[in-house]
Amino acid sequence: MKRVYLSLGSNIGDRERNLREAIERLGGAGIAVLRVSPVYETEPVDFAGQPWFLNLAVEAETALFPMQLLARTSRIERELGRVRSTPKGPRTLDIDILLYGDTVVHTPRLGIPHPRMAQRRFVLAPLADLDPRLRHPVTHQTIAELLAAAPPDRVRRWQPP
Repeated sequence: MKRVYLSLGSNIGDRERNLREAIERLGGAGIAVLRVSPVYETEPVDFAGQPWFLNLAVEAETALFPMQLLARTSRIERELGRVRSTPKGPRTLDIDILLYGDTVVHTPRLGIPHPRMAQRRFVLAPLADLDPRLRHPVTHQTIAELLAAAPPDRVRRWQPP
């Protein structure tokens, strides 16, 4: 079994329900959820003019290989209504593979560790809630160190209404 960390985000529809449903579906897809971070509300990055996201991180274990894991998470995205029409645009659900043990993967379809995680406060803040001492397998910096150096995007803990 490999320890994996995933980032989940949603900015259209019932954002909280989308995240909750995705977490439930991970277990049925061969991904055993161990812990879930608090939820953060975050300003869109790269594509302005869209609703704010709800984001969280998941720590899980799986026997799936990286490409199998990607196929399963992509299927969950589609089942929950994700349509890839505008790059970086609004979405019901986004699931990114952040870390897969200490494995490094570079293919046209998949990069592990996630290639932009070190620049994304909305990924690092929830990940730091799970394990601030976790180390990036390439830079060897801790998640806490990466978070301290990340751009100052607007990210705040979310409180349900």
